[in-house]
Amino acid sequence: MANTSSYQQTKIDQQIQSPQSVIVIGALVALAGVALLGLQNNGWRVFGGALIGALAGVALYHTSFGFTAAWRRIVTQRRGQGLRAQFLLISLVCLISFPLLQYGPDIGIRTGGFVFPFGVGAAVGAFIFGIGMQLGGGCGSGTLFTVGGGSSRMVITLAFFILGSVIATAHLSFWNSLPRLPAFSLVRGYGVVPALLITILPLVAFAIFSVFLEKKQWGELEKSRKTTGFFQGQWGYVLGALMLALVCVLTFIVLQRPWGVTSGFALWGAKFFYAIGIPVETWPYWQWQVGAIKRSVFADSTSVMNFGIVLGALIAAGLAGKFNPVKKINLRDAGTAVVGGLLLGYGARLAYGCNIGAYLGGITSGSIHGWLWLVFAFAGSMVGTRVRHLIGMDPAPVTAK
Repeated sequence: MANTSSYQQTKIDQQIQSPQSVIVIGALVALAGVALLGLQNNGWRVFGGALIGALAGVALYHTSFGFTAAWRRIVTQRRGQGLRAQFLLISLVCLISFPLLQYGPDIGIRTGGFVFPFGVGAAVGAFIFGIGMQLGGGCGSGTLFTVGGGSSRMVITLAFFILGSVIATAHLSFWNSLPRLPAFSLVRGYGVVPALLITILPLVAFAIFSVFLEKKQWGELEKSRKTTGFFQGQWGYVLGALMLALVCVLTFIVLQRPWGVTSGFALWGAKFFYAIGIPVETWPYWQWQVGAIKRSVFADSTSVMNFGIVLGALIAAGLAGKFNPVKKINLRDAGTAVVGGLLLGYGARLAYGCNIGAYLGGITSGSIHGWLWLVFAFAGSMVGTRVRHLIGMDPAPVTAK
């Protein structure tokens, strides 16, 4: 999701600034337009997806709720606050999503999970995605909300994320032909209560282990981040986890599936390729969804929700008076954004998505592939963290108290 900015806020960042009214009004008008176009092209659920996306964008911006930075901090600094917040988020969602998946149809709520097989292709994809998230500076949702928040560098990352995604769709038939484990759902296989225990107990164990690492390194836990203001300040991690859990649950109910991000990027790339005469509709991946390429992008619920994330973050940045894009980007930052974006896009398509769709969406669907994605993506993230140090993006890792 986010990069290290959440941990390196300056005194200027912490000062209360006047809202940027033009930015806020413009973003609200754009959000209304996106939501209405979604309604026109694909009904009320897509309309709702735009609003849920906006809520996600606001929460992500104020919390800087980052998989990318949190994974890097536990490796380089032995700080686990962000990691524990992720585990809290996943646990909260599972407490609702598992019963919904099992019993939802009985109360008129039909929803499905992301339950996929996992093999060589997905492992490679998750690994290179992990590298890409550290070089690019974020994952799928992180790229979107930082673009909305005014990050010029992340615009480059997003552009090449899209390019990498559509290129990967040309090769998916090969990657999917490689050996893989069958899909398995803990909810369908064991029932709600055992599935919850199998899911939440390891998350608690990982959280305890992160506490042990942090106390061993520093002697005490990092001071918990506090909420300093709902519209203009930062949000604490607990509030951020609660709000993002609400986003996930609403997505399950309204869009009838988990929150996903990167399939929209592949579609945007395919539409662009199709428009310039590249016959993507003949590629196996797109042959069964040619209609999606030819229909309005506002008919695609993932795309509309993504637009909502960008606009929600833009609204939040405008209300905080902090929308101020950097106009100059040095060559190293531009280069790592390009490489990181390509790795993110290519890896996401091979591995069923990013930290949101594959990891969060997979685990909260009760799917084993979400856990396997975590293992390979975290390994790639460790490599990417090392590369960041080697090329001077980060200082040396902390090695002593």
